[in-house]
Amino acid sequence: MNGKITELLSLAISGKYLAIALGYVVIFKPASIIIGLILKKYTPTDTEDNRGLISGGEMIGYLERILILTFMIIGQYSVVGFILAAKSIFRFGELNNTKNHNLTEYVLLGSLLSVTITSIIGLLVKL
Repeated sequence: MNGKITELLSLAISGKYLAIALGYVVIFKPASIIIGLILKKYTPTDTEDNRGLISGGEMIGYLERILILTFMIIGQYSVVGFILAAKSIFRFGELNNTKNHNLTEYVLLGSLLSVTITSIIGLLVKL
């Protein structure tokens, strides 16, 4: 019985599974901090047009990064493109109608940074 437990533990903590677990850890707060630091100088001023859910963008970023990393790990790269296209279509009308172009560029920069960081992490995990 101890042999089976030891075998399961060694499998669970093998390098590949540790890399995957670390990838998921990094895409949460560390990636958000990096994105926030890069976008800091581009943050639009707070106006009525900019208000949304409290931490809504952060939650969307977390979900987006989870999906992208998961699909990269399982080799479904085309789904990553679909996620980007779906998000772009969904946001296009909202951002196109706004007169605040700073917000449009800010959202675009944030999305592209999120996808780039997660894609790099996904590629590193796949090594």
